[in-house]
Amino acid sequence: MMAEGVGILAIELYAPKLAISQEALEQADNIPTGKNTIGLGQQEMSFCDDQEDTVSISLTVTKKLFESYGVLPSDIGYVSVGTETLIDVSKSVTTELMMLFGENANVEGVDMKCACFGGTQALFCGVDWVRANWARKKKYALIVMADIAIYEEGAARYTGGAGAVAVLVGPDAPIVFDDCLRGTFQRSAWDFYKPLGGGRITEYPVVNGGESLRTYMLALDECYKDYKRQAREYFNEEISIDSFGAAFFHSPFTKMVQKAIGRLHYWDIAAGKAVGTEDLRALPAKPNLDDRAVITQLLRSSANEYERLTLPYLDFNRRCGNMNTAALFAQLVAWLAKSSPKLSSEERRILFYSYGSGCSAAMFSVRVTENELPTSPLSKLRRVCQRALEQLDQRVVVSPAMYRQAIAHREDLLTKPGAYTPSGIANNSQNLFPGTYFLSQIDKPGVRSYDRMPIEMLNGHHLNGHFN
Repeated sequence: MMAEGVGILAIELYAPKLAISQEALEQADNIPTGKNTIGLGQQEMSFCDDQEDTVSISLTVTKKLFESYGVLPSDIGYVSVGTETLIDVSKSVTTELMMLFGENANVEGVDMKCACFGGTQALFCGVDWVRANWARKKKYALIVMADIAIYEEGAARYTGGAGAVAVLVGPDAPIVFDDCLRGTFQRSAWDFYKPLGGGRITEYPVVNGGESLRTYMLALDECYKDYKRQAREYFNEEISIDSFGAAFFHSPFTKMVQKAIGRLHYWDIAAGKAVGTEDLRALPAKPNLDDRAVITQLLRSSANEYERLTLPYLDFNRRCGNMNTAALFAQLVAWLAKSSPKLSSEERRILFYSYGSGCSAAMFSVRVTENELPTSPLSKLRRVCQRALEQLDQRVVVSPAMYRQAIAHREDLLTKPGAYTPSGIANNSQNLFPGTYFLSQIDKPGVRSYDRMPIEMLNGHHLNGHFN
């Protein structure tokens, strides 16, 4: 039997326990008040000391998904990690996840790397793998999106963040991917990259901020055009942003997402699918959409769409910062935690835009196939996501001095020769949530070892699964 209704059966999010206030950073670094909080639209930023890396946060979010939903590792046939925060230029993070799989070594999949787009591509591959293999194998796909985004000192550092999302893909899902609707765009761009060579030993990227913003928007335009063309040609459907109940975008910072909504609003006006403000209608036939004055008018004209489709679901992006590959699907977690249990048919359709510097991008959509009932899979998704949202208030918000110390520890991890014991280990009971995996040691040849904090019941409830 071919797999029908392939989509998201389970989703989990992990945000590190450590966070820093953007307002505190403004004050400590003597930058203009509101530059981070209003100009970037950021409230807090998650970060990791040197006791967490891509492997540890991938282990943490995967184990959380297993425990929250009762997923058995033996039921999984495909695993892929999307990340740009590499610990090794050869060894796949996916192979380290196998320590959670016991005797199930018959698993396909490796890492996907393309800046912030790698997680989305891993998810596409997982969906396609289930569709191709379900009839024979009856196995699910597990996709992990995990990153720790840190920049060198300067304006870009405030757009950092950290977090991970794990997704279980299978048939008969409550959230199903639209078939044959995937607008894509790819080209070479040097807007953000992490080069090797020349004595460079750092996890900080090289960033051309202006070029990155322009390339993000160019890819957005092209993906939207391609998505709309496919909807028209394959399904005889004319698309606008009003075709969706929510719209999610890759979020290096949330003000960027607001500008993206404004951009789609403009293309809907150009297609006669939306009515702009009087000022916007007075623009030339082909305005420069990167012009500051035009952007301001687009933000004003699209305010209703932004406040209805996107703004309510940016909690993790505002409070965790840029989670790179996980940033897009963190919005789905917030939507599941906050949206109404009873959805109209229009509200059940969600638009996604994924972007990775370099650059690769895609626009795609999902449909929520059911309304919530107390025992439904959708209800389970909501409860898990509500718990993830609540945990944001259980983090430790530290001083700017402690944040800078943690960044210095991470620099030591990369540059100190020989065996390495993370400095953050001494305080990991305060810096890590119960059940969190952490880096315990790097030996002289570079082999990494991990351990796990003791697990405790969160708020007295540990959700029972329906997969086992």
